[in-house]
This record gives sequence, C-alpha cells and structure tokens, in this order.
Amino acid sequence: MMYRFPSGLARRTPRLTPTIQTSLKQFYHRCKQPTSHPRTIRPSKTELENNKLTPQNLESAIYSLFHDGLVIIENAIPHDPLDHLNTKMIQDAYTLQSRKENSPYNYNPGNIQQDPPPTREYFHKDIFLNPLAIQITSTALGPRPKWTFCSGNTAMPPTSTCPPTSQPVHTDADFDHPSHPFAYVINVPLITMTPENGSTEIWLGTHVDSGLHVQEGAHGTDRASGRIKVQEVEKRRAVRMPCQPVVPKGALVIRDLRLWHAGMGNRTEDVRVMLAMIQFAPWYRNRMELELAEELRPAVERETSLEVPVDWVSEEQALERYLNRGFGNEYDFSQGV
Repeated sequence: MMYRFPSGLARRTPRLTPTIQTSLKQFYHRCKQPTSHPRTIRPSKTELENNKLTPQNLESAIYSLFHDGLVIIENAIPHDPLDHLNTKMIQDAYTLQSRKENSPYNYNPGNIQQDPPPTREYFHKDIFLNPLAIQITSTALGPRPKWTFCSGNTAMPPTSTCPPTSQPVHTDADFDHPSHPFAYVINVPLITMTPENGSTEIWLGTHVDSGLHVQEGAHGTDRASGRIKVQEVEKRRAVRMPCQPVVPKGALVIRDLRLWHAGMGNRTEDVRVMLAMIQFAPWYRNRMELELAEELRPAVERETSLEVPVDWVSEEQALERYLNRGFGNEYDFSQGV
C-alpha cells in the first residue's frame, strides 16, 4: 500500500520568485540538464565565519535537495577534530571487525555500521551540530528538525577473506513512507572520500521513486532490506547513471533518506569512516532517541535550532555500551500514528 497524504492538509505552496535574476537563471539552466555528479557548494570565508550560508547558496542547496536528493557542502568542518575522532574510530573499527560474524556489518562484512563515542572528548559541535547543516535542514524540513540517529558507515580495507565488496543498491527508507521530504542524512567523512576508499555510490534523483513498489527485502525480516529490484536499477541506469563522488575532508553531505545508494568496497589500506546523522522533520513522529553521556547535556541543550530526544547516561555507561548497540534493521526510521 502506498503512503497516503493525511487528509485536510494543504498540498501546495506559493511559487517562489527568484530575487537575483541573472545568477539564478544561469543556475536553473544548468540544473535543467541533469548529470550524474552532485551539486557542490563552497561557502565563502564570510559565510564560514558567520556560520550561515547566503540566501543564494541556501537556495542552491534546497534546489539540489529537491531535484537530486543530495548536496555537498565543502570546508564546513575544521580538520583537527576530524583527525582526533578518526584516530579513535579506526581503533574501534578493528575491535568491531574482530567480532567476525557478530560484527555489526550491513550487507557484507567489509561494510561496518559503527557509532562514534558519545562523550565530550570526541564530541565537536562543528561535526555533530554543524550550523550550516542545520540551516539547510531547518529550511527544507521546517524549524527545529528532530535529530534521533547518530552512527556511521565504515569501509574496511580488504582482507584475504573479505575482498572489496559493494552493497546492493538500496534505500534507507525501507518502509511505507511519505512521498515528500521527511528526513535528511548528514554524512561526514573523516578523511577525503574517493572511489578507491569506498565513496558511496549515489543515484541522483531517485528519492522521488523509492517506495515499496521498487524494493525487495522487508524491514525487520531481512538483514538486507530496502534493496532496489534489479530491473528498476537497470531502468534507472538508462536515464541517469550513478556516481561515486570525491568528497574532500572537511565537507559534509546532506542526503534525502529516500535516495538510492550503495556502500562500495575499500580498495586501499586505510580505514574509511563516514558518520551518518539523521534529522527528521518536526512533524514526523519518529520514536527513536540518542544515547549520550550526561556531560554532553549543556552543549546539546544550548543548540536550540534542533530538537534532540536523548537518553542521558553516565560517561561510564556510554563508553561501555556504544560499541554494543543495535545496527541495521534494529533501528526504525518510520513514524508513529
């Protein structure tokens, strides 16, 4: 059954009129010719200092999310906190990999779902509460989006028993979901992400055709749920090819939860960690919550632009549990009644 728009709600919004005609006309002309490569926004020094995109760059981001389902924002995060977090998460990745069949892998053992340590030492606002990301998501989804998921995807170097292997093309919205935007994933690679080290394969524009009718593998019953049917993948390939973009260190990627994508094998000797944080629309009734160390409460509660449901625990509990959480289908991105 297809998701039905709730009765009694308006379906239309007024047409937007661009205020800067020349540059926006040129932008729209370029965007009318779809390519396989995502739109990249490079904020100016002033934008970075003010923690705020100009109206023109903000509109460009919203346009790209609407039409492509994805946009890249470069130079959004300083490198030092990325390096500090990356060192810790590489250590954790090998700990998780050593669990073998009990490791939290998605689709194949070389692709591990990995949570960042939820403590003050590794929690940096520019990574987890990035103001440019929040500006974009709150514009696209409405004021105070709800942040309820924080994890990561780690592409491990190849081994003799696990050569580089790609995931099947899939959508994370593996349930009956709205046909309009309701959630965005904020991906933060901790190093430069390339096709060689497992940059995610993305299928731009597929967020508008991601319902259960194109999927196989049910949520909760299949570890590889949300797979796109092979015939649908080939039909789409004839329209618009996929892409493995190079995402430089310090950039963040904002992706519609519905977009088709696939984790790809890492052909290098370096662990490639990419964080994944999901912000839901304020009207979307997702029931998940984060688990964070109590010491982070002041920093999180100061961020009034987001709603952040949290189960606050002691630092000792947080460190004991974060590598033993559920993964994959154990998370439920659907909404309650």
